[in-house]
Amino acid sequence: MASSNLFCSPTTTLTKSQLPIEFFNSIYHKHNHLKSKEHGCVKKHGVTSTYSSKIKALLTEPNMVQGGENKKNIRVLVAGGGIGGLVFALAAKRRGFEVVVFERDLSAIRGEGQYRGPIQIQSNALAALEAIDLDVADQVMQAGCITGQRINGLVDGVSGNWYIKFDTFTPAVSRGLPVTRVISRMTLQRILAEAVGEDIILNGSNVVSFEDHGEKVSVTLEDGQQFEGDLLVGADGIWSKVRKNLFGPKDVTYSGYTCYTGIADFIPPDIDTVGYRVFLGHKQYFVSSDVGGGKMQWYAFHKEPAGGTDKPNGKKERLLQIFGGWCDNVVDLLLATDEEAILRRDIFDRIPKFTWGKGRVTLLGDSVHAMQPNLGQGGCMAIEDSYQLALELDKAWKKSTESGAPIDIISSLRRYEDARRLRVAVIHGLARMAAIMASTYKAYLGVGLGPLSFLTNFRIPHPGRVGGRFFIDIGMPLMLSWVLGGNGSKLEGRPQSCRLTDKASDELQKWFNDDDALERALSGEWFLLPVGSSNADSEPVRLSRDEKQPCIVGSVPHTSIPGNSIVISSPEVSKLHARISCKDGAFFVTDLRSEHGTWITDNEDRRYRVPPNFPARFHPSDVIDFGANKKVAFRVKVMRYPPKISEGAGDRVLQAV
Repeated sequence: MASSNLFCSPTTTLTKSQLPIEFFNSIYHKHNHLKSKEHGCVKKHGVTSTYSSKIKALLTEPNMVQGGENKKNIRVLVAGGGIGGLVFALAAKRRGFEVVVFERDLSAIRGEGQYRGPIQIQSNALAALEAIDLDVADQVMQAGCITGQRINGLVDGVSGNWYIKFDTFTPAVSRGLPVTRVISRMTLQRILAEAVGEDIILNGSNVVSFEDHGEKVSVTLEDGQQFEGDLLVGADGIWSKVRKNLFGPKDVTYSGYTCYTGIADFIPPDIDTVGYRVFLGHKQYFVSSDVGGGKMQWYAFHKEPAGGTDKPNGKKERLLQIFGGWCDNVVDLLLATDEEAILRRDIFDRIPKFTWGKGRVTLLGDSVHAMQPNLGQGGCMAIEDSYQLALELDKAWKKSTESGAPIDIISSLRRYEDARRLRVAVIHGLARMAAIMASTYKAYLGVGLGPLSFLTNFRIPHPGRVGGRFFIDIGMPLMLSWVLGGNGSKLEGRPQSCRLTDKASDELQKWFNDDDALERALSGEWFLLPVGSSNADSEPVRLSRDEKQPCIVGSVPHTSIPGNSIVISSPEVSKLHARISCKDGAFFVTDLRSEHGTWITDNEDRRYRVPPNFPARFHPSDVIDFGANKKVAFRVKVMRYPPKISEGAGDRVLQAV
């Protein structure tokens, strides 16, 4: 068998700029600073020639062992040090292969550019990561925020009402798989890079071309340096140069949607019960997710041509124009996000090819099957790819060892591609379908019909919404079961058991079936916030959960009646107008035979008068009018962090006209 030494051109040198800066801030100082005292070859800042020469030796010496694994004399070249490239490098390293990763800029996150927000790692990918390296999987899961043990699903973007709830917990734990997490991309990349090793990653190295020599494959970097190995894996993202060299230039497919994204320092009142939500609308949709640390991540999709731009500091303003009429869950997140934290990018994908590679070259992750983000499976598929590719290479090595014949690398790459092709294609298609479903949703007949839009006033449920819900109720559990758990039984080297930390509330199943129970579980204070310019001088009213302390609303104080007296100076408000009380975590308003009545407008814009002396339940986002002319109106809001209210005695006087 031909030698597998890695070839470096005579002019090749490794400088500090070629190594990831994160390593010098973490691994290097953590693990090597002590060596400076003993050997004197490592400085406090930077790297001496002694340390650099050790890295060069790894690239040129065939018998060096990476990380202590039983080394196989096969050298793997990986173009791209994003999540897919690093996971595969780790998987190959753990199976004893020599690996070199070429990355243009390890401090950036491919596909997101300057945006370094969180990424969802679902159960199927976490299980694959466990099979690759259990210790690394532990670090990822400890650093991540668990969302799979809460309610997730689809809601109406305008009303905020639940359309479909997803159970991502049961498919995972029933198969002994980890529960879905969300983790910072930078944190994930740091964990992976440290595990792969600073001696394996060549930062500042951009692969621009390659040549398959039959027995070897060589890559050429942007600066002209050349490296040789036994195979090349293109993990260089949706704009992959390896793919372009393999199959020629091929345009990506524009999804039809631009995407605004941001992270807000915001904790919603349902943080303990809801993990992520997709808010449905016509030609637009919105996604929010808890990412831990008191932060929420969101994505706003809007149908429009590619290449659009916003005026300076105008992204937030535009988003509030597009989504300003949507429910509080959406608007609150936008208002809580700083302008500079909002980024915009057009959404593209690539139709998966039937052929993923040629000869000693193959592709992995976004370079071959970039998909839309609607299922959160883009990175997950890259992790599954990485496991399968390393497995097939290991099988080929073992077969070679047993037979005494040279290892058949080319056949192992084709087996990897065959094993992954169907599953990836199906999930790619599901991601596209999810985008269509999310953006073509219509709550009522007349939405999007132009001259016939007046039909929405009749609140006739759209047939597509009714029929779609029927099919989703049947198909969604099957789809989630296959996507999240369908690959778990094929994974080698991981325990078939879930983790004790992956626990869900005992109320989870009740929340799935009972929206009322979900509302009662809100962890926040209830307020009435003034609505409209005529009520602008009024202050927020804090509602008491104490069943013995109702709020008494009237135009004069009522200190003789138990509870908190709310005085509203307005001709629309009677002396003794209404009582607001709490019972078993739910709030009710009772009209006390007022002259002009008490009115409730719900989140679907239906307005009705509260019957006298009969408690009427109200909900978050409802509007309560004390009087018929809508001049004394308050919006119901549940908040973790209450607004400022002027200090005063027991009674509160609110001015209205």
